[in-house]
Amino acid sequence: MSEPERAAPFGLAEVTGPSMYPTLRHGDRLLVQYGARVRPGDVAVLRHPLQQDLLIVKRVAERRDGGWWVLGDNPGAEGDSRVFGTVPPELLLARVRARYRPPEPGQRSRRATLRWLLSAVRPVRSAGSALSALFSVSRRLRAR
Repeated sequence: MSEPERAAPFGLAEVTGPSMYPTLRHGDRLLVQYGARVRPGDVAVLRHPLQQDLLIVKRVAERRDGGWWVLGDNPGAEGDSRVFGTVPPELLLARVRARYRPPEPGQRSRRATLRWLLSAVRPVRSAGSALSALFSVSRRLRAR
């Protein structure tokens, strides 16, 4: 049995830009756990390797020589490992645990408010094996 992970402090972050759409939208607030262990598929907050005063949010794809390969969920947006390469482990700061989506401006109807209440706070899950299996089935169906 491995040593249990120490409880890491939690913090808040705000998403700017479209690179993690549709998982995260511009303006979403994030609950992050600093110092938490990350695994492939997790969404993490990290320092940009080329501009270390800039914090970015990306999905951890895989471990490679020299660090982690990270990608945005929006393939059309730039600014991930396809541009700057691997990220050294010390630049990964926090694992994203949940997102809070603030209400839209002018959202006043009961129906809109109810819809917002049901979707405002969600855990941010890893892209796990169930998701991989779904994509695998999807690729097979399109290949026929």
